[in-house]
Amino acid sequence: MKTFFKLLFLCCLPSLAIAQASLNEQFPVGTEPNIHNINGAQWPRVGDDGRTYFKIYAPDAQKVEIQFRGEMTKQPDGYWTYTSPDPETVGIHYYQLIIDGVATADPNGKTFFGMGKWVSAIEIPEKEVDYYKPTNVPHGDVSESWYYSEIRKEWRRCFVYTPAEYRKSQDKKYPVLYLQHGMAEDETGWSKQGRMNFIMDNLIAKGDAVPMIVVMDSGNIEVPYNPSSGQTINEYGADFTPILLTEIIPHIESNYRTYTDRENRAMAGLSWGGFQTFNTTLNNLDKFSYIGGFSGAGSINLNELDKSYNGAFADIDGFNKQVKLLFIGIGTEENPARAKNLADGLRNAGVENIVYYESPGTAHEFLTWRRCLNEYAPLLFKQ
Repeated sequence: MKTFFKLLFLCCLPSLAIAQASLNEQFPVGTEPNIHNINGAQWPRVGDDGRTYFKIYAPDAQKVEIQFRGEMTKQPDGYWTYTSPDPETVGIHYYQLIIDGVATADPNGKTFFGMGKWVSAIEIPEKEVDYYKPTNVPHGDVSESWYYSEIRKEWRRCFVYTPAEYRKSQDKKYPVLYLQHGMAEDETGWSKQGRMNFIMDNLIAKGDAVPMIVVMDSGNIEVPYNPSSGQTINEYGADFTPILLTEIIPHIESNYRTYTDRENRAMAGLSWGGFQTFNTTLNNLDKFSYIGGFSGAGSINLNELDKSYNGAFADIDGFNKQVKLLFIGIGTEENPARAKNLADGLRNAGVENIVYYESPGTAHEFLTWRRCLNEYAPLLFKQ
């Protein structure tokens, strides 16, 4: 037994030495650890000016890179370092380490499902805002809910946000928002990268949004679309609509205290999830009253509007009576002209309940979509 503990101690010596060295380490002035680091990890770091700083221990490596940034520089002590030459755009950005040609998540960071794989993320925080941060307000719960899909012949899970009051008000029913991720992401995206639970907690606590349940499920688009797969672009993720209508919604309404009418049902999605949202809701206006596309919308030909989505817009007056909100949001740095032209074209055609929102200074990433949710949720279910 003594021999075992002696060996264990000897094995731990290198790690202890590295840990001790980190205690005496001098960090770049004006930097803080990335908010997505594992507890206690000091690298990567983010500067006040938005620059990023990486440091990786790989003494035997010949080449180390930070994906989307460039090569690191090897130091005499076996560490590799990288400092971004310019400030990075505010928001959350995926990356991987590439060590001698092998891509991997950063061992110092928490992992996120994005780009069709488990990756790391570094975040340049917005300054002087707290809408997506935990604050001193009542907090809701995000839990897993499992069900069996006859359509796909598999067990599936959705993540379900219930507001803080749900635990106390045992008889109260709630409206439901079905919230979808984008291509190469999964059902964890909105609660991890999107921080939707904190957004909802803060909105509800301030009275800006009504308490609601939010459901996040897989859109069956975790693997990026590949034309060589033999699947057409219109078939990609298309089975999500029948799964939502015939399996997810009945599952939620059977297991949670929800209203079950269309006036208390909303859907929104980011990027390809916005495309799925338009395909689902506009073809099933008898089931949804609120529609949101964040950096993504369907194929609406304004020149043949009456033919789009099986005639959803053929009767504009009827559409206006059914759809209480059609929200189109996008970042200013992701070529917003198409989205704005769509919103303007629908408005000019007589569609009334349109809200168009541009997120200033953001691109096709989760800060845009956090802001969209923060704008969209307060508009829901206010009869």
